[in-house]
Amino acid sequence: MTIRVLIADDQALIRTGLRGIVESADDLDVVAEAATGREAVDLLRTTPADVVLMDIRMPEVDGLQATRQIVADDALAGVRVLILTTFELDEYVLQALRAGASGFLGKGATPTDLHNAIRTVANGEALLSPKATQTLIARFLTTSATEPSTAAVLDALTDREREVVTLVALGLSNDEIGARLHLSPATAKTHVNRAMTKLGARDRAQLVVIAYQTGLVRPGQ
Repeated sequence: MTIRVLIADDQALIRTGLRGIVESADDLDVVAEAATGREAVDLLRTTPADVVLMDIRMPEVDGLQATRQIVADDALAGVRVLILTTFELDEYVLQALRAGASGFLGKGATPTDLHNAIRTVANGEALLSPKATQTLIARFLTTSATEPSTAAVLDALTDREREVVTLVALGLSNDEIGARLHLSPATAKTHVNRAMTKLGARDRAQLVVIAYQTGLVRPGQ
């Protein structure tokens, strides 16, 4: 199945370069380009796409605002946002993840990295690249003390679901979670999906954010 991609970046040369890289993969197709966040959101309402490659800094409506608008629109529920950034430690990246982005990728990534990142988020997985940035994101998320009201959202989870969310936050796949907990990958996926439903998480990236925000997982764990 071909994955439909929308590129949102205010620099025409970057959009052209990204289009060439994306379309060099047989299973990826660029269906539209946008120069602003507002244009990206408007295009999504008329041009179906699976993944948006979203720059953070754009005029009119930036990537952060556009991500919030996409996530808030029920008609765009199937759209995943992959943030492209020059600086992977940008505070805006963290805000975008909180807003519902499925992950982020540095603009210095290789074409293969970009192809795999698009496939990953299109499949509903979290993409925090490189893996070590999970710890960096955790550091930002835990700069303030966890509030009891925030941690209370975990009360909806069973003990097993808490274990699963912890492992998702540590970057494990369904196969790896299954092996760690002596479950089949399908059962692990079921637990992940149930946890997402209970916590109102849009995808696995949101589970990662919630796990750190609530103190379920801490940096260096």
